[in-house]
Amino acid sequence: MTQASICTIGDEILIGQIVDTNSSHISKALNSCGVRVTRMLSIGDDHDEIISNLAGELRKNDIVIVTGGLGPTKDDITKAALAELSGASGYRTDERQLEIIHDILSARGLDVLDINIAQASVPETCEVIPNRKGTAPIMVFRFPEERFGHSATLYSLPGVPFEALGALQDVLGDIKAHHGLSDICHRTLMTFGVAESALSKMLEEWEDALPEDMHLAYLPNALTGVRLRLSIYGGNHEDEEARIEAETAKLKDILGDIIYSEEDDTLEHCIGRMLSAAGKTVSAAESCTGGTISAMFTSVPGSSEYYLGSVTSYANSVKTGVLGVPAEIIARHGAVSGECVAAMADGVRRLTGSDYSVATSGIAGPGGGSEEKPVGLVWIGVSSEMGTETYRLVFKNDRKRNIERFASSALDILRKKILKEIKL
Repeated sequence: MTQASICTIGDEILIGQIVDTNSSHISKALNSCGVRVTRMLSIGDDHDEIISNLAGELRKNDIVIVTGGLGPTKDDITKAALAELSGASGYRTDERQLEIIHDILSARGLDVLDINIAQASVPETCEVIPNRKGTAPIMVFRFPEERFGHSATLYSLPGVPFEALGALQDVLGDIKAHHGLSDICHRTLMTFGVAESALSKMLEEWEDALPEDMHLAYLPNALTGVRLRLSIYGGNHEDEEARIEAETAKLKDILGDIIYSEEDDTLEHCIGRMLSAAGKTVSAAESCTGGTISAMFTSVPGSSEYYLGSVTSYANSVKTGVLGVPAEIIARHGAVSGECVAAMADGVRRLTGSDYSVATSGIAGPGGGSEEKPVGLVWIGVSSEMGTETYRLVFKNDRKRNIERFASSALDILRKKILKEIKL
C-alpha cells in the first residue's frame, strides 16, 4: 500500500509559536484517497537537518509532503535544501507562477520586488504545480528507484494553511495519477462514560480475536468520549466494508448504549438528532458549568428547533428567585446536592416549557471542596414528564477539565434518559 510522511519545516513550530494544523488536514485527505500516513515530523530551519531528515523519510515512504520554509525572506531555506537533495545544478523561472505573483501583488496595490520574483525561481529538477492562492509555487520532485531503493515523490507546499490546503486537491490529483492506490476502510464508533483503560478491558477478548489486517484505535477526548476506529488497509472496498460491519455488530452487542453514534460525532449533535426526530425540546439550568452546556447545544446549526434556552444560576439567589428552588433545600442540603439539581431541572423545564431539561451544580475547584463534598464533585439532574433523576459524579482534574467533564457527562446522562423514554 502507498505510504506517506508529512514534514513541517520551521523553528516557529518547534518553539510552540504556531500550531501545525496543516498535517492533520493533509493526513485526512491522504487517508481518504488510499494513502497511509506513517509519520509526521517537524524540522527546524537548518539546511543540513532538512536534507538528512527528508532523505530518511524518502527512504521509508513512497510520498513525502513538506510544508513551510518557502517564503521570500532569508530564513526560508527549504527551496535551497531541496535543490541540493535533488541534485539540481541550477534554477529556472516558472512563468505561470510569476504571472500569479504579479496578479496577486497588483491586486493588493503592492510593488513587485526582486524577492517576490525570486519565488518563481525553482530548482531545475522539479515540476511545478501553480499556487493560485499565494506567491510560492508547489514543487514536485520525483526520485528514481536507484536513489532511495524505490521510486518516491516529494511535494513541497507553502506553510500558510490557506495556501497549503488550497493546493491540496491539485496535489491529490497528481498522487492519483502517479501512484497505484489501494482502498482504506474505516468505521468509527463514539462512546461515552467509560474510560479508555476500562473500555480496553471490556473489549479485550473481542479485540484479541480480530483478523490480523484489522486494527482498532482508541482516541479519547474529554468532551466527546472515546472514539473507537476500526481500520483495514488495502483489499477490495466492498469486501472490507462487509467484514468491518460484521465486527462492528459484535462491538455494539458488547457495549450497548455506551455507544452513542456510528460516525465521528459529538453528544450535542446526537441529542439534537434524537430530539428533532421526536419533535421534543430541551433546556438547561447551569451552576458549575457556567453556560458550557448551552454553548455546546448552540454550537449545532439548527439547534433553535429543539433547544429553548438556559438559566446560568451561579448564585443561590438566582436558583431560588428565578428557578424556584426552595430556600430550605439549599439551607438543608446545600447548593451542591441531588435535591438542589432536581429542583433546578424541574424549575427550568417549567420556566421554558421544554420537554426535557438538564441541571448541574458542583465544585470545579481548585478551592471550595470539603471531605464530604470534594473538589471535582458534580450533581447532575435530568427531568421530563416521566420524572426527575439525579446523579453524583466525582472527577479529579483541574478546573477547566472538570467543567468540561461535568458538561459532557450531563449531556450523556440526558442522552440516555431520552433514549430510554423515546422510541425512535
